[in-house]
Amino acid sequence: MKVRLMQRDRDFDLPPALTGFIAGGMGVRVLEEQEAALRRELPRHAQALTQDLELDTLFEAMAAGDRFLLNVARQAIFSSLTEPQEIVYRQHVLADCLEHPAIVRQIYDLAVEAIAGERKDLAFSKWSSPDMILRRSVGVLELFVGILRKLRQITDDHAGVFRSEGFTELFSMLSRELDDDYIRTIEGHLRTLRFRAGVPISAELGKGNRGTRYVLRRSPPRKRGLRDRFFRGGRSLYSFQIADRDQAGAKALAALQGRGIDLVANALAQSCDHVLSYFRTLRAELGFYIGCVNLREYLAAKGEPTCFPVPEVSGERSFACQGLYDVCLSLSVKDRVVGNDVTAHGKSLVMITGANQGGKSTFLRSAGLAQLMLQCGMFVAAESFRADVHTGVFTHFKREEDAAMKSGKLDEELSRMSEIADDIVANAILLFNESFASTNEREGSEIARQIVGALREMGAKVFFVTHMFELAHGLFRSPKSDSALFLRAERRADGRRTFRLVEGEPLPTSYGEDVYRRIFGTVASATPTDNTPRSSSARQPPPR
Repeated sequence: MKVRLMQRDRDFDLPPALTGFIAGGMGVRVLEEQEAALRRELPRHAQALTQDLELDTLFEAMAAGDRFLLNVARQAIFSSLTEPQEIVYRQHVLADCLEHPAIVRQIYDLAVEAIAGERKDLAFSKWSSPDMILRRSVGVLELFVGILRKLRQITDDHAGVFRSEGFTELFSMLSRELDDDYIRTIEGHLRTLRFRAGVPISAELGKGNRGTRYVLRRSPPRKRGLRDRFFRGGRSLYSFQIADRDQAGAKALAALQGRGIDLVANALAQSCDHVLSYFRTLRAELGFYIGCVNLREYLAAKGEPTCFPVPEVSGERSFACQGLYDVCLSLSVKDRVVGNDVTAHGKSLVMITGANQGGKSTFLRSAGLAQLMLQCGMFVAAESFRADVHTGVFTHFKREEDAAMKSGKLDEELSRMSEIADDIVANAILLFNESFASTNEREGSEIARQIVGALREMGAKVFFVTHMFELAHGLFRSPKSDSALFLRAERRADGRRTFRLVEGEPLPTSYGEDVYRRIFGTVASATPTDNTPRSSSARQPPPR
């Protein structure tokens, strides 16, 4: 059986560490080791993305306190899809989940129940005898059959209200492969394999009168009535009994029984593993969608808009949004967050300049988050969003001074850029936030100009936030400026920040004096009122 709610042609690719995490029931130390193993399997730039875009806030909101959901969300978001059809397929499944969250959670809970129930029987796992393997496998399969019956009931009751291809195929498979006759047949076999009347085995004598060709036989129908119990109809019956204290005889008899049921025990154990794998995959794939439902419910409670983005073919240089906001900022503050309207179709560079603490970094994060959410099939934190898919999302944000660094900040920035250059391929997207500003403006601008030029030549899309006027103005005056969009953080005449970006030529000032006067209280009018929408710029370090 296949789940295939995440992709049309295959199940979600579960890393071994995540499969172990699904098993659960471990101590805190073991879980921490499993999470560390999961992080090691992520792309090399995942840690930088998490830090720069504050993705831990997103993961925690999706998890709602469930460590398993957090790890599934992290795995899914860093496993970007690159084909628009695959993204739309996942969007349709998510739309069903958002419309019927109670039913989806019910199916998820059944998968969790199956996995937890299987773990309760692990006490038998330390025994390797065929008899113990058979007993455990029969018990686990009886549990699984009961849960599969419940899944069939959900299918019968609710399949008609789901419209996505993924759920339609899932319910069709459950209805087709788990009909009542099939389940009754399985239950009959499991009752037989309990061998309540003994284990019927046949064998032949081989060389040296050793047993050979052991065959497990079907148990004969149980006879009823006194006549059948006391009168055997003339059949002769040869039997023997083992003395109560004959331990060697008991072991020999157990060995004979083990040889007879060995093949059946192994086959049944494999069946358990197969069904368990199905439940684990079902839990993982539904876990991603439940994380999305948790996030959507939180944003809806705040009145924040969300939409399903429109994915375009890679290389189309498409980008347009209305009301795009930083979802992680919204999850961190009480008030709603200001959104931005930007159209950058056909642009390979979006250069963002303007007033300090005006929302530049906020927009940069919102663009990166939207791209990641789009490419894993999620909704986006915007009123509308359209963009082409990319082969990877990379960030290069400025870092705070680290006393433990063995080299200067510029060396550290160039080292991180070198790692990105090793991993990046054509049609990637890179987000720069005040990069290469740790040296003088002329040198930093030249470094940034050459890097941006090389990235654009290889087909990458670049978003760049900078205070370096020489860099921004030089690109604005360059012959390639028609394929670039220049945005500026809006500033009103009285110094107020609207936290919106407008199209405009770079200016030689970032109005740092506004921030200075606001901090020291010399200009009362520059202080935002309680009704002023907030921006994550408030969390940025003071301007240089």
